[in-house]
Amino acid sequence: MTTTKINPIKKFAPRIVIGIVLLCGALYGFRSYRYNQTIESTDNAQIDGSTAPVLARVAGYVKTLNVTDYQQVKAGEPLLEIDPAEYGLAVAQAEADYAQSMADLETARASLLNSRESVKVARANVDVQASRQTKAQSDLQRDQNLFTGGSITKRSLEDSKSANEIQNRQLTALQAQATQAKVAENTAEANIRKMEAVLKVKQAALDQAKLRNSYTEITAPINGKTGRTNNVSVGQYVQPGQTLFTIVNGNNIWVTANFKETQLTHIRVGQPVEVKVDAFPDLEIRGKVAEISEATGAKFSLLPPDNASGNFVKVTQRIPVKIEIENSDQFKDRLRVGMSVEAVVKIN
Repeated sequence: MTTTKINPIKKFAPRIVIGIVLLCGALYGFRSYRYNQTIESTDNAQIDGSTAPVLARVAGYVKTLNVTDYQQVKAGEPLLEIDPAEYGLAVAQAEADYAQSMADLETARASLLNSRESVKVARANVDVQASRQTKAQSDLQRDQNLFTGGSITKRSLEDSKSANEIQNRQLTALQAQATQAKVAENTAEANIRKMEAVLKVKQAALDQAKLRNSYTEITAPINGKTGRTNNVSVGQYVQPGQTLFTIVNGNNIWVTANFKETQLTHIRVGQPVEVKVDAFPDLEIRGKVAEISEATGAKFSLLPPDNASGNFVKVTQRIPVKIEIENSDQFKDRLRVGMSVEAVVKIN
């Protein structure tokens, strides 16, 4: 009877293969474990960018629309025009009111000049009359002395007294006229101050009318591309504050990654980040942690959760983390705001 010898290699080959597979699996698992200890990752992330809503600041009908969907625009470029007819009339009315107030002010200034001249004349008349009254008083004193000495008659003395009284009455009248002239001057000055205040009000109304008229031309607030513009069309009536469409600046993009609160233990500003874009898995995008939010995403929601209501279920919160893309210029033609990405932060 013959005995078949089994090759030892064949005998132990399955065990060797299984051992190698287990060893490779263990090495892979160990390396994966070590790698996962040096990173924090999340797929709750997306590309963000600078966006600016295009708003109507005055009400009216859209007269012209100069852009279409996804059109490149520059800051200050006219996008659309609201019918300016009504606002142009308001400017014309405000200009007329301002011109009328300016004319009233010029009239008041001319009146003040006349009042000041009247004051000068009245004061001059008072000075002249005061000299005459002084002379009449001196003549009366002289005649009284002469009458006492018997040099003149009583009639001459009475004439001197009469002349002195006349000069006194004339002086009093001229002084009253001077006072009235001064009152008129003060009134004219007050009227000018009033007219100047009115003019400022009219100037403000004119400026406001011009400003509102300028709002009929809506320009691009930033450089970028328009979003969908189907919310606005020629002939449509728009209201102040109404969002017509949005402009996105694709040259200024970053990543907002929402990490679980338990992942923030070792995440720090400045740590390197690898960004993987779902749409372009071949892209190698590098970045770094720029900012970590001061509050959870839930606190920024319209209705933040209230844990004091009595029914509490503990939910792991997420913290928004802003990641700057260091080589964004290489991919700005491919990346779009809102794209889903995976962010991997290298914490060690």
